Parts: sequence; structure tokens; C-alpha cells
Amino acid sequence: MISVERIRATMTRYVECVDAGNIEAIIALFAEDAVLEDPVGQPQVCGRAAIEDFYRRSLGTGKVSATLTGPVRTTLNGYGAMAFRVDMFWQGQASTLPVIDVMEFDEQGRIRSMMAYWSPDDILPYG
Repeated sequence: MISVERIRATMTRYVECVDAGNIEAIIALFAEDAVLEDPVGQPQVCGRAAIEDFYRRSLGTGKVSATLTGPVRTTLNGYGAMAFRVDMFWQGQASTLPVIDVMEFDEQGRIRSMMAYWSPDDILPYG
């Protein structure tokens, strides 16, 4: 079973990679058969290649920054949740988006599934 320390480290690393715009490092955190739902309710993105395309389209279009806004919470059976903030330009305006991600991990410590909880109604003007 994956340790809670590894879950915390991987989830923290995910936010650091989003902040840096390091798409290759983000993709390396995911299992080959991972499933992403961002935001929850949208069609699932299945498999590493499709997840890479998702991040290239969403992060590759402009500079974003990401910051954890609280501690990573974990379970003893391979799940973690975290609150973080994404600062970006949205429709030409500096904006901030509070997000909660819930991730499931495989035994190798890779992200098996990720569900991002946010909606366009959560996007606020920055500052």
C-alpha cells in the first residue's frame, strides 16, 4: 500500500508542476491507464496520452500559477484530497479559481484517478 507521505509528496508535486507549467512532469505523475475528470461532470479523459493532450490544451495556452491553500489530506487506502488556487487570465481578466482535487493512487504511487471540483461560477477576479 502506498504511504500517506508519498501521497502528500505527489499531490504537492502536482501543484508545483502546474505552477511551473511543466506538462511533462505532470504527465509523469499519472499511471498509463489513469482517468481524469476536470471538472467533475465533464467527460472523463482516459489514458496518459489523452491526459497529456488535456494539459497541453489547458495549460499550454497561457501562464497560470498554482498554490496549495491548505494541507493535503490522505486516507490509509491510497486516496488524497487538497485545496489549491489557480491564478490565470480568464476571458481577458486576471482571475483566481479555488479548486479541490481528489486523487486515487496505485501501488507504485502514480495517480490512478483525479477528480477536480470547480465550476466557472467559482472563478473570481484576482485581487
